[in-house]
Amino acid sequence: MKSSWMILPLCLLFACSQPPPPQALGTLERDRVLLRATSDEIITELPVREGSQVKQGELLLQFDTRKQTAMVAMAEADVAKARAFLLRLTNGERPEDIAAAQANVARARAALTEAQLNFQRINQLRKDKLASPAENDKARALRDQAEAELESSAEQLSKLIAGVREEEINQARAALDATLAKLALEQKILDDLSVRATRDGRLDSLPFNVGERVPLGSVIVAIQADNAPYARVYVPEAYVARLHIGQQLPVQVDGTANDFTGTLRWVSAQSAFTPYYALNEQDRSRLVYLAELDLDDSAASLPTGIPAQVNLPTVSHE
Repeated sequence: MKSSWMILPLCLLFACSQPPPPQALGTLERDRVLLRATSDEIITELPVREGSQVKQGELLLQFDTRKQTAMVAMAEADVAKARAFLLRLTNGERPEDIAAAQANVARARAALTEAQLNFQRINQLRKDKLASPAENDKARALRDQAEAELESSAEQLSKLIAGVREEEINQARAALDATLAKLALEQKILDDLSVRATRDGRLDSLPFNVGERVPLGSVIVAIQADNAPYARVYVPEAYVARLHIGQQLPVQVDGTANDFTGTLRWVSAQSAFTPYYALNEQDRSRLVYLAELDLDDSAASLPTGIPAQVNLPTVSHE
């Protein structure tokens, strides 16, 4: 009986001397969305305050749109012009224009008849030596001119009746497509002047105030995504080889009583200290690798930045 009383304290002492499980230390983080200025315009409105919860598509910041609205109107006018020109080509010429061309042909034919008769008379007088060679040459030239005018009028009438060439119609269609693309671009630039939330979350930061002209490319809105946080931790070098993507590990968060389940989604291929191949065994034990674990929805209410610890798997010595 006395020996059993001596063994019990030894067991308790052995249990108390067990080392704690290995842990990877870090913090809880959330995705941070940064929206940048696509134009150097003046801010005219900030309808939402910093720290507010926002929904995807909600207006967060408004730039001055007067200049870009004018650009859109000009692009719309170009589209209307190109569409009307294409419609004119595809519909053909008006009956009034064809009738006018037919009248021009009749007038040119009558003028040619008169010029031919006049040339015949002058030519006969020349043979009878009653007209000079100059008068004969002038009459011939007038006849040739009337023939050319008749041919030109007839060609113009044929063109109106036959319509435009297919190549011209294709060119007009291409011009219309170009103006439509320009309009879409100008409209997109106008839409971008109304900065809207790209996902649900908390409006974390609005660096500029109403009335300021924002430089192109500057961060104008920062949103903290409204989803469950993930644990960003540093894994000691000795335990990296035991991890694999998709592995589930218990996560402890400061201030909470229960553990959360984390799913490993990423492990850095580079250690925090390099070059690892130049370190001895003792130095390598201080290497850590950054890793991220997704937490389940039960952790959605936890604040960002709070310390967290991930219990790492150990090697069995059975």
